[in-house]
Amino acid sequence: MGLTKSDIFTAEQNHLSVLFKALAHPARIAILQHLIKQNACICNDLVAELGLAQATISQHLKELKNTGIIKGNIEGTSVCYCIDEKVWKQFKKELNAFFTNDVAAQKCC
Repeated sequence: MGLTKSDIFTAEQNHLSVLFKALAHPARIAILQHLIKQNACICNDLVAELGLAQATISQHLKELKNTGIIKGNIEGTSVCYCIDEKVWKQFKKELNAFFTNDVAAQKCC
């Protein structure tokens, strides 16, 4: 979305689009699932787990970190990542609110 067009949408619409973008790639979904499954900070095992290049994983981690869903800590020469529980709960709340709207097509299609 162009920077000049985002101002025609509400703050909520812009915020939700950022959240959905964070989930818009299967690699990011896989990263989040792995972090949830591990239930701990992980460092270098994403490359082996996902079979993607380190640079590719780094780009996806950057996207997830920019939205705040994950956080990272530097430990020696490694950066360890985990889910930010506070942000995750807010993210879940916002997505649930979006999807709780009932839809009634009224035979329009």
